Amino acid sequence: MSQPKTYDLVIVGGAMAGASLALALCQLTNSANKTPKIALVEAFEPSTKHPGFDARAIALAAATLAQLKRWGLWSSLSSLGTPIEHIEVSDRGHAGTCRLHAEDYHQSELGHVVELEAVGQVLHTLLSKADVDLYCPDSVQSVDSTVDNHTLTLSSGQQLQCALLVGADGLNSVVRQSLKIPLTQKDFGQAAVIANIRCDKPSNGWAFERFSEFGPIALLPMSDERMSLVWAMEESQQAEILALEDDAFIARLQQAFGYRLGNITQTGARSGYPLKLSFIERPIHHRCVLVGNAAQTLHPIAGQGFNLGLRDVAALVTCIDKAWQQSQDLGSVAVTHDYLQSRASDRSQTITSIEALVRGFSNSHWPMVAGRNVALHLLNAISPLKTPIAQRAMGFHQALD
Repeated sequence: MSQPKTYDLVIVGGAMAGASLALALCQLTNSANKTPKIALVEAFEPSTKHPGFDARAIALAAATLAQLKRWGLWSSLSSLGTPIEHIEVSDRGHAGTCRLHAEDYHQSELGHVVELEAVGQVLHTLLSKADVDLYCPDSVQSVDSTVDNHTLTLSSGQQLQCALLVGADGLNSVVRQSLKIPLTQKDFGQAAVIANIRCDKPSNGWAFERFSEFGPIALLPMSDERMSLVWAMEESQQAEILALEDDAFIARLQQAFGYRLGNITQTGARSGYPLKLSFIERPIHHRCVLVGNAAQTLHPIAGQGFNLGLRDVAALVTCIDKAWQQSQDLGSVAVTHDYLQSRASDRSQTITSIEALVRGFSNSHWPMVAGRNVALHLLNAISPLKTPIAQRAMGFHQALD
């Protein structure tokens, strides 16, 4: 077998977190005007067939947009986004409602909704033009570690050697499993049904988080007057909901969500997945860092999963930049622990708050229902109380003007 190709770092996983990381790192230079030597391994090529109405979508918070702009990536993605200008959080059948408006915080939007299929196409095109060795489609078969490096053997037979290995390969991370890094999981006993729908009233930039006896429902505005639906429910209900004919599904969803967008007129294909909180206590290992869903996978109740993951990416870029400027070993303990410390507070606070939201708003016991409705009413009535909620929704951690 030929000698392994040598890199400063290898990123495994080329979805949004891994691709964004690779493209951001390409922009780093040291005093000798050198950039890190980077490889990215991705198992799947982006599909050439856009599923259109049934494309999955995620919300990018305002802080995420700002970071993508700093890396020069948002200009290539902005045409794919649908702005969120208002958010309504409500409890069906009760008076408690809280509304957030971007203009109240001197922002043009609270975030944007993008379709992952289209974003993947753009990022893959950018990667093909960047100073990154892209191994796609290819996958990691094994990881052999020494004091000084990791050697990855790919399914193609190619071997890659690196000072720093980055796992950005999702919940079932091959990197995590290869290095036997323990994963903590908390089962909420819930599952999600996702689909894209149309209603007979335009969204006008509104996103909705609706809590009901049928489970939490999130609706995000998309292009072509569609709405992206994530409906969390008890696991025992998912199979029944997925099996419904379109008309029956629409009727059930209408009953659960109400008529804030008028009549629901159309649904795309539905799919489902279990809802668990999964996270690594210390998302680092010997010469290894895990980011995004490889480090933590959140309940979608507040749409913070990718936004937290991109903050992982931004922190890692900062740590690597500092080490690269000082000609340090990128896989050193100093670099990995710098990253660990930089992410500790944000990860802990976000994971804890999401778990509290799930348990508090997926509960039909009347004391909990009464308490959350009083809270929603007070939040809406007293503007200063909404500011921390708005900051978290937009992904900002500093005070808003």
